[in-house]
Parts: sequence; C-alpha cells; structure tokens
Amino acid sequence: MQEWLYPMGVVLLGYTVLGLTGFGSALVVVPLLAWNWPLPAVVALTLLMDVPASAFHSGLNWRQVQWRELRRLLPGMVVGTVLGLWLMQHMNSRWPLLLLGIYVAGVGLNALRVRAAPLQPPDPVWVYPVGGAVGLVEMLFGTAGPLVVAWLSRRVTDVQQLRASTPMVIATAAATVLGVMALDGRLSSGVLWQRWSVLIGVALLGVWVGHRLAHRVPVARLRQIICSMLVVSGLMLALGALR
Repeated sequence: MQEWLYPMGVVLLGYTVLGLTGFGSALVVVPLLAWNWPLPAVVALTLLMDVPASAFHSGLNWRQVQWRELRRLLPGMVVGTVLGLWLMQHMNSRWPLLLLGIYVAGVGLNALRVRAAPLQPPDPVWVYPVGGAVGLVEMLFGTAGPLVVAWLSRRVTDVQQLRASTPMVIATAAATVLGVMALDGRLSSGVLWQRWSVLIGVALLGVWVGHRLAHRVPVARLRQIICSMLVVSGLMLALGALR
C-alpha cells in the first residue's frame, strides 16, 4: 500500500486542479509520476484517466458546456492527430514544445492585464488550424489543455462556461489520440491497466473536490487562477523543452 501513496497523492492533486480550473491535470501528473515510472507509460496512463475524468467534470457542469465550440474544433483535431503520429517519427519535438510554452505563457500574461474593453473574438476561420494544433499537441505531448484554454478564453466570455467546455474538448482530443495509440499497440500492457484501475477512482475524487472548490471562489478570482495556471503551465512546457 505504501508504494501507492505517492501516485495517489499526485493524481489527487492533479485532478483537483482539473476540477477547479478545467485543465492542468497532465501538467501536474506527468512530471511528478515520471519520477517513479517510465515517461511513455505515464503519458498513456494520464490520457486514459483524462478521458473519464474530463467527461465527469463536464457532466458536473453539463448546462455550461458550449458544444458548438467542440463541433467546430473536431475536424481539425482529427487531422492534427494524424499529422502528429507522422511527425513523431520524423522530427525533434523540443523546439515546437518550447514555442508552445512561450505562446501559452504569453496568452496567460496578456489575459491577466486589466482592460478597458474586452478583446474581440478571433475570426471563425482560425478554428481549423487551432483544432489541428490541439490534436497535434495532444498527440505529441499529451498536454493540449493550455492551448484549448487559450482559444476558448477568446470565444467564451463566461468563466464557468470556459471551465465546463475545456475538459470536454480535452476528453475528445485524448480519446482520439488513445484510438491511434490502441491501433499502434501501445495500450496492451497489463501493468498500465492495473495502475489505471487503482488510480481512476482517485482522479474522479479529485475532480469532484476541485468542482466543489470552484463554486466557492468568486468569478473574478477564478478567472485570475485560470490565467495564472496558463502562465505556469506555459513556463513548465518551455522548461521541459529546454531540459
């Protein structure tokens, strides 16, 4: 039992963050669990937990989910996932990850600034390349959450709708990637499924705890927390690329 205390604590922390902000579980879980377990196994495990945990989060906030945003992103996500599978065999992922981290941190810093007038929403034509980028990043790094928030924060003004919609997009992206990984034989390990069966209940508990906390935090403070998480997650991605 003692050997499970650390993984259970990490998963509880990561998915409490997800429940509070709508994203960020992988940015907590992957680097901390990688101290104990091989990184490829940790990424696969996190994706397998992300799908039910993110769907559970959106179920708790069903009325706030903006389904039209998911429908718009989905075609590009599928194309991006297939492109990511090809790129995994042909490129070094260090520099794209560094650029992604800088971009995400910049979006978070920009969103923290006090503005006299709200930002204009982006042109709808950008939804296809953004969807492609989400699928690509999820396939290569398993951490597309910050990119999803960066896009939806310009499309959805209500912070509770942002919290509810982000996990559903992440769950769809993760499910698409898992389908590709299953076809490639990467999900056949018995140890992987044993760890999932132990930790998935902890992940769902963390989502519920974070969800309860989110409804006790003022809207303005919750937006600040989400933007600050963007900055931190972007810097973590950039530092991970440099290392």
